[in-house]
Amino acid sequence: MASFRYSFQRVVDLKSSEKTQAEWMLSSAIGALVEEELSLEQLHRKQREWEDKLHDASQTAVPLSELQVIQQYLDYLVSCIASKVKDVLHAQKAVDQSRLKLSDRMKDEKKWLKAKDHARERFQYAVQLKEQNELDEMASVRFMIPTP
Repeated sequence: MASFRYSFQRVVDLKSSEKTQAEWMLSSAIGALVEEELSLEQLHRKQREWEDKLHDASQTAVPLSELQVIQQYLDYLVSCIASKVKDVLHAQKAVDQSRLKLSDRMKDEKKWLKAKDHARERFQYAVQLKEQNELDEMASVRFMIPTP
């Protein structure tokens, strides 16, 4: 019996590798997003610490210049947080794009795998039909040969 060989197997393999690559890209994008979110959370913690320092310093007798330095650093942290929020949004957008790309790749691979399965089914049907025809022919030949 002949074995099944799909003529577009290289395309199926290519689609599979494209899907795998899209999975890696999504994983990388999620890693970058997590990193950006952790960095943003760290900046928020630092901001809360310095706000507490400013509050404590304003409750005690501290030189005005020290209060100004703390306030300037807090302003700097606020600008860093605003910048980091933009970075988080960009990372989230990259994750969303990677998800869409992976979804497209998965659909594409599924189409090709389904086409391969249909081709295999057609091949198997043709082989079964051929075998059945051969069996029918052998049976008719035996029937036509007279028995002694």
